[in-house]
Amino acid sequence: MSASILALLAAFSFALGTVLQQRGTLQTSAAEGDPRFLGEIIRKPVWLMGGSLQILGWVLQAAALDRGSLALVQSLCALSLVFALPLGARLTNQQVGRHSVIGACVTLLGIISFVALGQPQSGASQPTSTAWLTSGLIIGGLMLLLAKLAYQRHGAVAATLFATAAGLSYAFQAAVTKVFMSQLGYGVAALLSSWTTYALILSALAGFALQQSALKTGFLAPAMAASNASTLTMSVLLGVSLFGESISNGQGRMLPAVISLALAVFGVILLASPEPGQPDTATQ
Repeated sequence: MSASILALLAAFSFALGTVLQQRGTLQTSAAEGDPRFLGEIIRKPVWLMGGSLQILGWVLQAAALDRGSLALVQSLCALSLVFALPLGARLTNQQVGRHSVIGACVTLLGIISFVALGQPQSGASQPTSTAWLTSGLIIGGLMLLLAKLAYQRHGAVAATLFATAAGLSYAFQAAVTKVFMSQLGYGVAALLSSWTTYALILSALAGFALQQSALKTGFLAPAMAASNASTLTMSVLLGVSLFGESISNGQGRMLPAVISLALAVFGVILLASPEPGQPDTATQ
């Protein structure tokens, strides 16, 4: 199965899993911003079902990363927010307004154009330890800053800040996954002695806590949009800086690729913006 198909299947699995997890978080009694709700959600069957779909999504994403470039796979995985809108309207009574519909269409157009016109290419370089350490420190610092700001806010703003931090963690996790997949054939002992195993666990836990905090606000569209925007943007940057990937297949495709990628990110930002007359807090 091709990397593109696997990435699209991962995107749908992520979308449905996120919506079900949000349904579970909204059933908890802890207030927004109270981290104790993380202990309550693991007792919600609907949340556990969503978690299982998230794990399936990661497996599909990992298989796609083993076959394709980080930029290509993460671009297609960003379509999870497009899939999530109708699912959220159906399962968690999310209000899908004009901004959301336009943002979803613009995102879809941008990603399809980026993949078709740019044709991102895999790199051949192996990231150095210094490059990994520098990337990890920068991303970790940004995550801590965003999380601190999020705890001082409420509603859609908090959802956006929490989710942006989660997206950065997911981007780093995807980059590590690409290396992790190349080590699977060396046995359990090699995996236990490799830093990638522990980096995967740490980034997954951090992304989990931040994304669940975003979903707890009750705002699905800003939560998923901000997460996907930061994941996509950081994944492309990591693909170029760490793996030596190219976002275009030839110089003549560079400008269309950059424009398409910018269009996709703009669509995601539009998705995260509140609808006219929408309150900044959700009724739970």
